[in-house]
Amino acid sequence: MARRQARAAGSGRWLPWLGFALLPLAVPPAAAPGGCPSACYCVATPELVQCRYERLEEPPRELPATVHNLSIAGSNLSVLHRAAFAARPLPDLRLLRLRHDNIQTIEDMALQGLPALRTLDLSHNPLLSVAAGAFAGVPLLRTLQLNQALLAAPLEEQLALALRNLSLRRLELAGNALRALPATLLPAGLEELDLRNNSLQRLVAAELRSLEAPGLRGLRLTLGANPLSCDCALRPFLAWLRTAAARVPDARSLHCAGPPLLRGATLLHLRPEGLACAAAEGGEPGRLETASYVFFGIVLALIGIVFLMVLYLNRRGIKRWLHNLREACRDQMEGYHYRYEQDADPRCTSAVGTPGL
Repeated sequence: MARRQARAAGSGRWLPWLGFALLPLAVPPAAAPGGCPSACYCVATPELVQCRYERLEEPPRELPATVHNLSIAGSNLSVLHRAAFAARPLPDLRLLRLRHDNIQTIEDMALQGLPALRTLDLSHNPLLSVAAGAFAGVPLLRTLQLNQALLAAPLEEQLALALRNLSLRRLELAGNALRALPATLLPAGLEELDLRNNSLQRLVAAELRSLEAPGLRGLRLTLGANPLSCDCALRPFLAWLRTAAARVPDARSLHCAGPPLLRGATLLHLRPEGLACAAAEGGEPGRLETASYVFFGIVLALIGIVFLMVLYLNRRGIKRWLHNLREACRDQMEGYHYRYEQDADPRCTSAVGTPGL
């Protein structure tokens, strides 16, 4: 019993010291200068910072100066104001991901203070406005990801102005319901263009010519998951694809979405002369079929006009013919009527029945 009391007294002496030792673990420390932001967490080292679903309304200001990769996802940034990341210089930031952040507006010089930025990901944001100088502060930007970011408003003209002074090498525009090749968004020197999961039915001849411009001859396209319409309007694209398959890495996986007879067919297995000019579902009708209907209608109209003119020029002869026909019918009917009266006369009937009287 005495030993137990001695042990309890000994342990009681260490309890205050143990409490002081655990106190730093119980109270979260404030973000030290150059440390990990309180609303984010750093992976392995402060060079990789991730801020996920913290509902931030502006980028964190206490970012470590040595950060290389910064990811902010699931926040409500709404507007990227001028110099949004310039509260503290980030000279080494190379990758910036701003996905699912409800970004709607990007102001001039919004990325000022990021001189080493090479990859910018703005995917899954409902962009409504992009200023002409939105990317003016990132001269080394080489990859821009805008997947499912152009669905809220048509921004092709605004983006063309914003990208005019950049030297992009990769542009991602997947999932934006694009119906045509965004030629104005293709700067000279672009090497990769991601157009997967859009609404492209074909690439027309003018778009194919733009891909042969001097600064875009090395451009590689990815076109998977587009509803390609395999009718006669696809012939120029199919002929181009056969000669430039190396420029489309997923060329062998492209399939027809229509017409029904060719649905699911591999595009490279088709022959251009075998594509019929039929109306495609959701597409434009075949020009040959439309011209045939128009020509047939014109011929019928001409035949009708000629027939009416013949009737008009021969109206007197037709009237005389009708009069003669009516008189002939009347004479014929009078003859039938006379014979009927003769057959119905009882005197004639009795005389015929008793010839000997």
